[in-house]
This record gives sequence, C-alpha cells and structure tokens, in this order.
Amino acid sequence: MDLTPKLGSETVQTLKTFIADYLSQSGAQGYVLGLSGGIDSAVVAKLLVEAVGSDKVAVLLMPSSTTLDEDMKDAQKFAEELNVEIAHIDIEPVLASYKKAMEIELNQMSAGNLMSRIRMCILFAFANQNNLLVAGTSNKSELLTGYYTKYGDGASDILPIGDLYKTQVRMLANEIQIPAKIIAKVPSAGFWAGQSDEEELGITYEELDKILYGLENCLSAQEIHRMTGIEMEKITRVIERVERTWHKRRLGIIPKVGIKTVGVDWRE
Repeated sequence: MDLTPKLGSETVQTLKTFIADYLSQSGAQGYVLGLSGGIDSAVVAKLLVEAVGSDKVAVLLMPSSTTLDEDMKDAQKFAEELNVEIAHIDIEPVLASYKKAMEIELNQMSAGNLMSRIRMCILFAFANQNNLLVAGTSNKSELLTGYYTKYGDGASDILPIGDLYKTQVRMLANEIQIPAKIIAKVPSAGFWAGQSDEEELGITYEELDKILYGLENCLSAQEIHRMTGIEMEKITRVIERVERTWHKRRLGIIPKVGIKTVGVDWRE
C-alpha cells in the first residue's frame, strides 16, 4: 500500500459544487478570503472563482511588518488575473495598538498568533458588512497537526481544502494551473522572518502526509514505519502532536450535563 495521498479525478468538481451549493443555501452574496501569496490561499481563491464567478469573490491583502513584499506582489498579481475585488489593509497599526494596550513585549509566537486573529477579525467584519462568507485556507495536514492559530486562520465559514493534505493541495494547484512561482514557494505562516512550516514542524510535508494518511487508514506506527521507512521518532512525534492538539479541532469544550450536548452528540 502506497501511503502517498492521491488526488481523486472528481476532487475539483466536488469542491466547486460544495462551494456553489453552500453559498446558494446561505443567502450570502459571495465569499471573501485572505490572500497571502502562498499556495493554499491561491488554490482556494481559484476554486471560489471557478465555482461562483469572480464577481462574487473578494480578497483581502493584509500585510504586517514580517510579510515579504514579494508575497504581496504575487498576491496582487494573482488577484488581478482572477479579476476579483481587492482590498489592502495593513494590520501593523492594529497590532501596535494591541501591544500598547497590553503593555507587554510579546514573543514571536504570541505576536504571530495575534496577527492571525487580527486578520480573522478583519475578514469577518468585511464579510458582515458585505453579506459575504469567509473562506478559510487551512489544509488537512495543518488541521490534524494543529498547525494554525486557534480562532485565527482556523476560523472561517467554510474550509474548501480542509480535507486535502498539503501534498494533495500541490497536486490540485498544478491541475487548476496556479502560477508555478506560487507553487514552488517554501510554505510559511509568515509569523517572523525566515520562518518555514517544515522547519518548525521538524518534518517535510511529504513525510508528514504519509504518516497522517497511514493514521487515517487505521495503521499502527510500526506499520507506517515498515511501509514508508520513516523514522519511528518522527512517526511518534506526529502522533503525539495530533493527540495533543485535538482541542483546536473543536469549539470550546463543554462538560456534559444535558441529554444531547453541542459539539459532542448533538447532530445538526
């Protein structure tokens, strides 16, 4: 069994149908998302446009002092090619006001998570003002490992690529013709200069996705090791990370008192 996740032949159409149907059922006028210049947001933006039309999609470019100018230029160019509404909002003054009000020196991680939550607030305010839905850009690899900001980039109305591993997102990007320059970028949350996903996670996405896909298929750590040759230490670390970050994949945890509890056994 090959543990490299594949991309189904109907995946693109499934995602576009979901996007269009959800908008139709919601009564909203369209979608808004944050465009970073990276592969995930580019893929989501392209899917949205192909699903509902460029006139129903808006993108926000929300740089901070740690954002690369090149990324914003790439995001701007890509948005123009999609012919969508574009808004530029510099979040640095907002971040500075938070720091001033808190009167503390935030470390890199705290500041990065705060930036993500500021962007979330801006996206939802823009969505509320214009009767839009917020489209998130997190992928399955990030969701399972908790590699995102709780109530930041993890907060959205829909997650079009939330059931696709990062390696599948790359395959999808090629299929829907995302610019090669964007596809080739080193994945980064942009929390600080030089940050990269794989360095922070301590594993490549190719290895990570094989481990996660093995877990999805109910394989043990030993079986994943035997089938992939990935070191047991890495496999164990990924499993521990998935278990440790389960709280990020649920709303605020509720102690069970009633017959049916929201987020536990209440079915919508």
